[in-house]
Amino acid sequence: MFVVHADYRQFFLRDKASHETWLRTHPRPEVWTDEAVTRHRVGAEPHSLAVGTARSDLVEVALTVHAGPPPVAAEADHVVEADLDAPSGALHLFGPADYPARHRLVPIAPGRHRVRVSYLQAGPPDAEWNDFEYGDHLRYVLDLWPVSSATGVVVRKQGGDLWDG
Repeated sequence: MFVVHADYRQFFLRDKASHETWLRTHPRPEVWTDEAVTRHRVGAEPHSLAVGTARSDLVEVALTVHAGPPPVAAEADHVVEADLDAPSGALHLFGPADYPARHRLVPIAPGRHRVRVSYLQAGPPDAEWNDFEYGDHLRYVLDLWPVSSATGVVVRKQGGDLWDG
């Protein structure tokens, strides 16, 4: 289990080296489209996935790499899947304001992966959190497994508005 500072109500799972190389030759796409905000709760771009959170605060993130797709968590309020290309095999888990030394390195097999993000009700993280922030305390469960082709963003279970606060 990781505790991540989800500043600006988001955190990232990113193949940093591949993403930075891609950005050198491409304009940055609009990640937080209306659909990404209101329906998906994730913003996908090449080699990177932004996960929207209910709070701009410290959040719990569980990350597991599987050989194939695990069962969908029945207790999840919201479940969404997206593709993530990771040619380097080195994913970084971090918040927007984190210094590189605070990035969590997650080694995986190089290639394309499917990421399932499940939003589960939880209490505050086992860390000092900001009691003046609004929004639910959730646990963000990320399940990854290798895939051979891209599927795009798919909502498996639609939750309510994340940013109602």
